[in-house]
Amino acid sequence: MPELTAKRRQLVLAICCMSLFIVGLDVTIVNVALPTIQQDFHASLSGLQWIMDGYTLVLASFLMLAGSTADRLGRRRIFRTGLLLFTLGSLLCSLAPGLGWLVAARILQALGGSMLNPVAMSIITNTFTEPKERARAIGVWSAVFGLSMALGPVLGGILVTEIGWRGIFWVNVPVGIAALVLTKLFVPESRAPRARRFDPVGQGLVIVVLACVTSGIIEGPRRGWGSPLIIGMFVLAAVAAALLVPYENRRREPLIDPRFFRSLPFSGATVIAVCAFLTLGGFLFLNALYLQDARGYTALHAGLLTLPMAAANLVSAPLSGRLVGSLGPRVPLVGASIAYLVAALLMTTFTPTTSLVEVGGAYVLMGLGFGLVNAPITNAAVSGMPRTQAGVAAAVASTSRQVGSSLGVAIFGSIIASGGTFAHASHLCWWLVVGCSLVIGALGILTTGARAKATAVRTAAIFEPVDATARPKTAVG
Repeated sequence: MPELTAKRRQLVLAICCMSLFIVGLDVTIVNVALPTIQQDFHASLSGLQWIMDGYTLVLASFLMLAGSTADRLGRRRIFRTGLLLFTLGSLLCSLAPGLGWLVAARILQALGGSMLNPVAMSIITNTFTEPKERARAIGVWSAVFGLSMALGPVLGGILVTEIGWRGIFWVNVPVGIAALVLTKLFVPESRAPRARRFDPVGQGLVIVVLACVTSGIIEGPRRGWGSPLIIGMFVLAAVAAALLVPYENRRREPLIDPRFFRSLPFSGATVIAVCAFLTLGGFLFLNALYLQDARGYTALHAGLLTLPMAAANLVSAPLSGRLVGSLGPRVPLVGASIAYLVAALLMTTFTPTTSLVEVGGAYVLMGLGFGLVNAPITNAAVSGMPRTQAGVAAAVASTSRQVGSSLGVAIFGSIIASGGTFAHASHLCWWLVVGCSLVIGALGILTTGARAKATAVRTAAIFEPVDATARPKTAVG
């Protein structure tokens, strides 16, 4: 990539942040519209789950492929393709005549989304080569994500109330078109000196594992946990998982290198990401149903009531980054664990008449926990890794986030669909979050000590000969 002027670099950053904004907005804005979509399409609870998980499953499955493809074919080319698909998918979502069409359009949206954030981060990394300037650029990037999450509930509530649920997808179209044009005009093309090889078998096995596990969890309550279809899905997922590790071990450039997991910080970051985003995905899904169906609030009121959670995240996310830089990942991870734990314990007492002060307090704690946990996940994932492997390690962490979100929607929805009153079933969900918070806290301590760091150093040493001879370079995180 040619050297760019300071103004041109800032413009590239702004264009990349536009893509992050519309993808981040989708995290919270769609949840607010779920009850309205349910009424419009007479959808079942499992149908609502597929609206969310059809998106996150595809995102999780193709993040790493999108990054390596961009390194090979050109980052600007893949970024523009992602913008086109995401914008087209958003338009088709707004025009969907039925639930199946909406889920299909969400899948197209996600395919485009998988080409945006990791590729945009790679563009930023290669545009801002000076470390301090790059750190500031990534700080802006993180702030935009927090802003999009904060605006999502309120903007979604306004659009659903004033226009209808289709309006939440229209907002992506003009932003996507503007980003497409600006990318063509101002973002230079770049490629990696040596891109990773495509791994179709590994990619296929990952898709089978994620799709079968999520489908089995979502459809289990409706079809019966003992039905041949559900049992077959879980068996197929187990077989694919059993084949994945030995196959990837034999490849020179695997999609996911199993040797990464010899590093305790990396393994811990993967599990923490799944637990943290299982909590977030389940919370956002259940919150929309609780506020609108159980309590009878409008979409706008539900969005406003969710704002304390997003605002707390906006405050704690940059604080977490500074804590990681000065004290390491342990303090923010333990802090996130405590915030999640107290929030979940409060929510185990929620009823349709719970005081809004108590509800708001729990939401603030949930936002604090999410803001604190995000930065140390990426830090722990790349800790000790050689520079050429850091992008791949960060991509695995990003994939783990999406896997957690998918599982959160699937598991929480299945618990609600299994019967009983909404209050009782939701309490079981929050007890699951209590368990997740304890796992985050325990791993936050166990994977940040001296012994854990030593495993990261030993793991990095495995890849040093590869770095010195083959010089692979990937930036997909």
